[in-house]
Amino acid sequence: MLKPEVRPARPYFSSGPCAKPPGWSPDKLNLDGLGRSHRGAVNKARLAHCIAMMRELLELPDSHRIGIVPGSDTGAFEMAMWTMLGQRRVTAMGWESFGKDWVKDAIEQLKLDPIAVEADYGDLPDLSCVDWSTDVLFTWNGTTSGVRVPDGDWIPETREGLSFADSTSAVFAHRLPWDKIDVATFSWQKVLGGEAAHGVLILGPRAVERLESYKPDRPLPKLFRLTKGGKLNEGIFTGATINTPSMLCVEDAIHSMEWANSIGGLDGMIERAKANAAAVDALVQERNWLHHLCTDPALRSRTGVCLTVDGEPARAKAIVKLLEDEDVAYDFGAYRDAPPGLRIWCGATVDSADIEKLGPWLDWAWEQTA
Repeated sequence: MLKPEVRPARPYFSSGPCAKPPGWSPDKLNLDGLGRSHRGAVNKARLAHCIAMMRELLELPDSHRIGIVPGSDTGAFEMAMWTMLGQRRVTAMGWESFGKDWVKDAIEQLKLDPIAVEADYGDLPDLSCVDWSTDVLFTWNGTTSGVRVPDGDWIPETREGLSFADSTSAVFAHRLPWDKIDVATFSWQKVLGGEAAHGVLILGPRAVERLESYKPDRPLPKLFRLTKGGKLNEGIFTGATINTPSMLCVEDAIHSMEWANSIGGLDGMIERAKANAAAVDALVQERNWLHHLCTDPALRSRTGVCLTVDGEPARAKAIVKLLEDEDVAYDFGAYRDAPPGLRIWCGATVDSADIEKLGPWLDWAWEQTA
C-alpha cells in the first residue's frame, strides 16, 4: 500500500492537553495583565470576566458558584473530597483511571471506608443500585475508558447525599443537568483546548451548605481551604483566587470561550463534538480490525473516544508511533492504565475533516505493522 499523500491539517488528537481552537495563535491573547498582580483591579476584573464567561457558556444557574483553583481537574476534585467528605457514608465509583483514583484516595488517604462501585474499562456499573443516602463520587465522562453516564436521570432530585461529578471531559460537550450536580470539576485543557494547571470548581447550594455546616476532622492545606470563619470564602468565586494564577492561562481560556461563542456557544460545541465522534465511528465501521472499547453506543463518549486494535498489544503502540513520526496524529495512544489501543479526542476544538483524513493513514499503518 502506498503512503497516503494528504495529512490532517492539525494532527492534534491528544486527550489532554487538547487541540487549541481552530485559528488560535498567541498574538490573539490579551496580554495587558501580564507582569501585574492578580490582586490588582485589572487582573481581578479579568478573572471575574473569565468566571462570568464560563457561567454564560455553561448556562449555569445563579445558584451555583464557580471558582478557579490550583491543580487542574485533579486538584479541584481532591479539594472537594478533602473539604466535604466524612459527614455521611461515601459511595466511590470508578470505571476509568481517574475515577479509580478517587476510589483509592477515599480508602487509603481519607480512610472513609467507602462503598466502592467499580467496572472494567469500557463498561458502567448498574447505576440504579447507587445508594443516594451516601455522598456519591463519579466521573461523568471517562477520559481514559471512552464511557459516559447517559444522562442525569439516575440521580434523584430528593437525594440525601451530595453528587460529586468529575466532569472535565463532559462540560462544553454535553448539556449537564445542574440541578442534579452538587459539585462539578473540570479543567480548561480539555474541551476548551485551554492551558493546563488550573482547575475549575463548581458548587451548588447543597455543597455550600455542607462546607458551612461540617468541619472535617483532618488537616487541610491552605490550597484546599474554601471557608473563612465558618462561612464560604466568597472571594474565591469572584476572582480572588487562593494562590497566584497564570494570567496567560486565564487569557487563553477567555480566548477559547470567545471562539466557542463565535460558533454558537454550548450548542455549537456540542454539535462539533457529536460530528467528530461520528467521524471516528465511521473509521471503526469501515475497518474490521478496529473496535470501540465501549460496545454500547448509548454510553460511548463523544470526547475521548477509546478504540481497540486486533492482534498483539504492541501493534497498537507501533501504529501510534508510526503515525506520530509521520506527523499525522500526535498523542493518540490509549491511556497507560487502559487496555492497549487508540484514543482519539473528539472535543469541539478538533475538526471532523482531520479525523476523516486519518482513515487512509490508519490502513497504511495497519499494513506496515503486520
